[in-house]
Amino acid sequence: MKKTFKLEHPKIKLPRVVDSVKHEIRKFLKKERVKTLPAEAKYWGFDCKFGESEETAIDVHLSSLTKSIDELVEKNITTIYVEITAKAIEASGAAPAQED
Repeated sequence: MKKTFKLEHPKIKLPRVVDSVKHEIRKFLKKERVKTLPAEAKYWGFDCKFGESEETAIDVHLSSLTKSIDELVEKNITTIYVEITAKAIEASGAAPAQED
């Protein structure tokens, strides 16, 4: 998932737009976790990048993604870039396969 979210809307208030962004991210993660794993994989892992734009995006942990969204909203940022890549994690901890 590579997407830039606009937080300004003429009719919808900011908290509702932020909630819809978080919902879309959760929906994507749920859809990815349901996919079948490769034979050697134990679970799905996710690499996340987050920022104002694609150029300024930094790596963040999945569990801190929604907190990062709230922090940018507090700074009155009007666009949010999110990139999430799924990867299969082996029992040993290495990540052999990636899926977009």
